[in-house]
Amino acid sequence: MKNNIPQRLESLDILRGFDLFMLVGLEVAMHQLSSAIDTPAFHSFMWCFTHVDWEGFSTWDLVMPLFMFMSGITIPFALSRYKDAKDKTLVYRRILKRVILLWIFGMMCQGNLLALNPDRIYLYSNTLQSIAMGYLISSLLFLHTRIRTQIIMFVLILLSFWGAMEFITINGYGGGNYTPDGNLAEWIEREVLGRFRDGASVVNGEIVFPEWYRYTWILSSLNFGATVLTGLFAGYILKHKEWMPKKKLAYLFIIGASMVAIGWIWGIWHPVIKKLWTSSMVLVSSGYCFLLMGSFYYIIDYKGWRKYTGWLKVYGMNSILAYMLAMCMNFSCIGHSLFYGLEQYIGDFYPILITMSNVSIVYFILWYLYKKQIFLRV
Repeated sequence: MKNNIPQRLESLDILRGFDLFMLVGLEVAMHQLSSAIDTPAFHSFMWCFTHVDWEGFSTWDLVMPLFMFMSGITIPFALSRYKDAKDKTLVYRRILKRVILLWIFGMMCQGNLLALNPDRIYLYSNTLQSIAMGYLISSLLFLHTRIRTQIIMFVLILLSFWGAMEFITINGYGGGNYTPDGNLAEWIEREVLGRFRDGASVVNGEIVFPEWYRYTWILSSLNFGATVLTGLFAGYILKHKEWMPKKKLAYLFIIGASMVAIGWIWGIWHPVIKKLWTSSMVLVSSGYCFLLMGSFYYIIDYKGWRKYTGWLKVYGMNSILAYMLAMCMNFSCIGHSLFYGLEQYIGDFYPILITMSNVSIVYFILWYLYKKQIFLRV
């Protein structure tokens, strides 16, 4: 063990960078490679980079919950000094600013805000917006309640979502129905968001909802809050000044394994469905997040094995900008301008080259800003 544990939680920066790299770099390239190779074995391997259609959980389904979990970890580190303040106006403004910016960024990435066409604007459809809702719930609970109350609220949120899905029936939706077209959360999305739901369109005066889109956000916001709360709990563990690293690791791994087990058992009756963000899915995904955080904390902060990890910090310390660049900007024209002559020689692998050139340009921008210590703070 290294005697000097760094004050900054480097493992969090590197884990965040790993998550971003998987999302904005590796995943796109792997799908292009899968198309070029086109073999059954490789397609089977691509399960690791593919969301499940409905029930179940894949490794790729962990990317979004991990973002939310890590946003919760930062809360005790960033907001502790405001907890005992009598006048919390300053911190309320800070939280509100973060929520609004994340919401607008989410609409830029997936809400079609940049289309500048009112008929294509969707209000609630992106990971950044789910982080905003989860952060709002968790930060307010952190500022105004004790840990015990937060744990009780976490359990109540999970049970509230489960109870609503199980026992509320409206117009044939709900009542324990967890099918894509019959669950309560789906009815709420259609009634509340209507034309402003992602993918919805108006045809002959009627709102048409596409069959391919069954993500829910409004009722699921309860469990977005629960997911960020699990990160908050991990943040308490990691920030605890009196606990030795071994004790922190024990808590992270024991809690993580317990949550995964409880989540999958509960999933027998309350299915693990990421598109609905069910309560069982919260436990399963957050349990895996605890295990990942524990593993990175052990390797990076406890053992001090940081060699060859610096490039991940380039992503991790500018995560919002990395996400925005990857979602909103397309630098493929540069790759096409430089490498178009190679298409005749490499055929199906040419799209991979263009994708990698785009990924490299995004990384270069992030690297340059990292060297200049310029970070997008939200």
